[in-house]
Amino acid sequence: MKARELGIEVGNLPTGSKNCITDVKGVKVGHITLNQDINDGCIRTGVTAILPHEGNLFLEKVRAACYVANGFGKTTGLVQVEELGCIESPIMLTNTFSVGPVLQGTLQYMLAENPAIGDSTSSINIIVGECNDSYLNSIRLLAVKPEHAIQAIQCATNQQAEEGAVGAGTGTMCFGYKGGIGSSSRLISEGDSFYTVGILVQSNFGSKDEFRYANSVGDDDKERPDGSIMMVLATDAPVSDRQLKRLAKRCVVGLSRIGSHIHNGSGDVVIAFSNAETIQHSSSKVAEQVTVLHDDHPIMNLLFQAVAEATEEAILNSLSQAETTSGRKGRVGEKAPIHRKS
Repeated sequence: MKARELGIEVGNLPTGSKNCITDVKGVKVGHITLNQDINDGCIRTGVTAILPHEGNLFLEKVRAACYVANGFGKTTGLVQVEELGCIESPIMLTNTFSVGPVLQGTLQYMLAENPAIGDSTSSINIIVGECNDSYLNSIRLLAVKPEHAIQAIQCATNQQAEEGAVGAGTGTMCFGYKGGIGSSSRLISEGDSFYTVGILVQSNFGSKDEFRYANSVGDDDKERPDGSIMMVLATDAPVSDRQLKRLAKRCVVGLSRIGSHIHNGSGDVVIAFSNAETIQHSSSKVAEQVTVLHDDHPIMNLLFQAVAEATEEAILNSLSQAETTSGRKGRVGEKAPIHRKS
């Protein structure tokens, strides 16, 4: 059940029809969930794929940026995003120890789709983010394989994305309760301009006493690591990579509003993209014309507001959509007792 179905509305801006990152036209999301009890442990993990548009992502790149609020993480590909300001692969999320196989599977998928990569054209930059789900998941079993990444990409859809304990959020915790995948969107307009902002999060951070939407019940398990959060921001607004970084920073506003102060051992990372225009991999043009919003126009403030509101609500949805989940060593991630913020 989404937070709004519990009577909790975050902010003032309207949501998209699905209140999900897939409200941004062209964006697709796919999950592969691994949930199995075996003799030597519990597998509670998976893979989530976010596709910025429905075409060939290598041949038609999207403008992008990243922002690292706290760098206790093991992501791949962000150095090139920072340098070139674009993304040319699906954005993949998984657990900390599975970044390697997910990168390999995504690379295999992209190589099959683009025979020129590594032959007649350049290499490719694969984006993988992660959270440590070892509280519930037997992470040392290395359950995620390259084929799971491929399957997550292949099953991606532009319909309502699954949320809660699915995909890369199967084993994650948030504020001492069961976290997971959450999403939300906002619509903004100014004159004849109409844009959508969508957020998807993989929540795995915080302690019970920080959560502003619940009265803390019981003590936190001290064995639980500080955790992390991956935040993926999508928009169809025509913004530059520099402007996308400015938007990405506002995700931290939403993160703070819900209660996080970003722990020392937390990886808090934002990956942002706009699919308003694509960048052609091959072009004979010396220069290109690009449409971007004016920095001083009031619509930028609306975009900032949309990002902050959608991030807070996406985190709430990751909790409200997740069900109580058992895990390794008899541990249990309980469903969060969410109520209206006072």
